[in-house]
Amino acid sequence: MSLSRFDFQVICDWIQPNSRVLDLGCGNGELLNELSLNQGVSGYGIEIDDKNISECISAGINVIQRDLDLGLSDFDEDSFDYVILSMTLQASNYPHRLLGEMLRVGTEGIVTFPNFGNIKSRIQLGLGGRMPVNRTLPLEWYNTPNIHLCTLKDFEELCDKLGIEIIERRAVSQDNKTGPGLRLFPNLFGEIALYRFRKKAA
Repeated sequence: MSLSRFDFQVICDWIQPNSRVLDLGCGNGELLNELSLNQGVSGYGIEIDDKNISECISAGINVIQRDLDLGLSDFDEDSFDYVILSMTLQASNYPHRLLGEMLRVGTEGIVTFPNFGNIKSRIQLGLGGRMPVNRTLPLEWYNTPNIHLCTLKDFEELCDKLGIEIIERRAVSQDNKTGPGLRLFPNLFGEIALYRFRKKAA
C-alpha cells in the first residue's frame, strides 16, 4: 500500500512491530490501518470530524470521538508504546499540555508539523509582508485551523522546558527531496519537521 503522506512513511519506520499505538487526530485512519496490516500494531485513533470517524469505523479502526484540547483522560498512564500526533500539533490550543499528555499515556511520542521557519515562509512574510501560503500551509490566515505555528528551534526549546528528550529528528521537503542545504540547515530548508521523543530520565 502506498501511503498518501511522506511523514506517514517515516512514522512507520520508527514504530516497532506489535506495538500499542494511539494516533491523535487520526483522520480517516490511514496510518493506523497501515500499521495494523503490516506491523501487527494494535491501538486506537482519536478524531473529532464526523466524516473521518465514519471512514475509520468502515475500515475497522478503533476510534474515539474527542477534542484533543480536553486531554487524554480516557487512558491510564503508560497505556501505549507510542502516541502519534501527525500534522496536528499546530492546530491545538494548548500544545504544551498535549505533549505532556502524550508522554503520560505513552512511552514515546511522535510529532510531525509544518516548519514555519522554512525559507519559503520567511520570504513570503519578510518580502511580501503576508502570512505564508504554500504546500505545507495551503490555507489563508483567516480560514486555517493552524493557530500555533512554530519552527524546529521553537519545538526543541519547548521540549527542553518540558523535560522531554528528543530521540530522533528529521526535517524533510514536501516531496522528500534531500540535499546538503537541508542536512546543514534543517530549520531553514525543511518543510516538514518530524520528531520522536520521550521523558528525560530523572
